[in-house]
Parts: sequence; C-alpha cells; structure tokens
Amino acid sequence: MQDKSLVTIICLCYNQEKYVVESFFSAINQDYPFVEVIVVDDFSTDNSREVIEKWLVDYPEIQFIANETNLGSTKSFNKALKLAKGDYIIDLACDDILLPNCVSLQLKAFQESSFKNLGVVYGNAELISEKGDFYFYYFPVGSHKKTIEKRATGDIYLNVITGGNSICSVSSMVKKSIFDTLNGYDENLAYEDLDLWIRASRFYDFDYIDEILIKKRISTTSFGTHFFIKNDARSKKINYSTYLIIQKAIALNKSKIEHKAILKRMHFEMILAFKTADYKLFCKYLLLEITHRFRIIFS
Repeated sequence: MQDKSLVTIICLCYNQEKYVVESFFSAINQDYPFVEVIVVDDFSTDNSREVIEKWLVDYPEIQFIANETNLGSTKSFNKALKLAKGDYIIDLACDDILLPNCVSLQLKAFQESSFKNLGVVYGNAELISEKGDFYFYYFPVGSHKKTIEKRATGDIYLNVITGGNSICSVSSMVKKSIFDTLNGYDENLAYEDLDLWIRASRFYDFDYIDEILIKKRISTTSFGTHFFIKNDARSKKINYSTYLIIQKAIALNKSKIEHKAILKRMHFEMILAFKTADYKLFCKYLLLEITHRFRIIFS
C-alpha cells in the first residue's frame, strides 16, 4: 500500500479488565504499519487500570490517559482526540476486537471511493458473546459473507435521521478533519455515535466496505442494552440524550422530506420512553412532535 497516512486508534476502557489485552493486541497487530494507539481508562472500578499499566510496560510508545474520575465516553474520547496525530480516527471499545486487515481495508476504501467528499467509511461486524462465541452479523450476510441488503452510501443523512441500521458504528473510520470541524463528540450527551453520524452526514459522504472488519462483544453491561431497561437511571440518561440529538437534527434539516423523515425516529423514541416508564420524556416527545408537525405544515 502506497498510502502512509497515520491512523489513530483511541481505545476507551471502563471495567473491561477481561478483554483489554486482546483488544489492544488487535489494534497494534494490524497489517497496516502506520498506527498510533491512545488508551483511556475512564476510572474503572475493576482491575482494568492495573492490567493496562502492566501491559504498557512492553509498549512505552503508547499514550495512556488514566481519568481520576469517571467522565463518560464522550469526554474521555475528546481528551484522547486532542493528543491524536493521525489523519484518520478509529474509536475502539476495549472489549471489541479489530480484525487484522481492518485498517488497511478502510484506508483502501478512502483511496478508491468515487465520493469526492468522503468523510466516513464503515463495514460489517461479527457480534460475539462475552466468551467470544459467535452470535450473528450486524448486517445479515449470504454466501462468501457478503451483505444481503445494499447499504446506504454517499449522502446518507436521510437514512440516519429516519433510524434503523443505516450504519455499523463500531466498524467505522473517520477523517480527523471531521472531528476537528465538529469539535469532537458532544460532551453534553451520554453517548456519541448517533449525534456524530447525523452531524457528519449532513456535510460529508459515507461509503460502505462489504467485509467483516471487527468483532463486537455483547454482554449484560453493554451500552446498547441500556436503551431498553425500565426505571433505570442510566437508561433515562441515554434516552434523554437521544431526545437532545433529535432536537439538534431538526435544526439541521433543510427540507420537508427531512422533517417528515425524522418523525419516524421521533415516534419510535416516544414509544420507547413509554415502555421504559420514562413518562416525563414521553411528554417531552409528545410536545416536540406536535410542534414539529406544525413546522411541517407551515414550512
């Protein structure tokens, strides 16, 4: 490969002592040599920090940030982003595993894509259990492990605001310049990916790599499971962040089609708020939908 662009892999750890070493090795053992790794431990309450520090003895070139308080993923990532020297960024949770050709395939996609304003490439992921056993693929595959349904590429803004599985976040590589333009992750939010994809897709093209790029571990403590827990404090914080993201998306919309599209996502989140017994959030969505429908009528 002629490209010698530096890729920064930001590894975020919180209570993942059993998996961090495997995750780190997947980052440094890529078949592409120009990789920078930055590790952040977000004040883990297990032995993650000790495991990380022991492993780093043999890898002194790797930068390590040990938070003195739990800051959450958005603030932790942004701390590492300020140190990143790469032209491209990968956000890697420390219980996930990059396949050896992940980075090279992503860079190849950036080199060969027909999209002139390409900012993000993403692929497929293999979902695994805590023990590493296979569950299923993020996007269903057929023969030769190729995706059955064509993925959205180019201008995918409409797909993202509508909702659904428009992008596999864990398999993505993002140009550093996009993070610089968007000022990193929004630190007011409990999670980052949906907001980033909405803001990025408003201005940049996305492309899809029809390959398995990463193994994503699913566990009882996985972030994604907390969207659906009833009467749960973390669930409320996460789902309120989605409400804030939808408000931001409405401000980014430019057409009646886009305004109508986001109603689908809004309605889904309203039902979720009701099912999780977050009635305050349900009422907020109800008021937002009424207001938004008037906006559509008079736009």
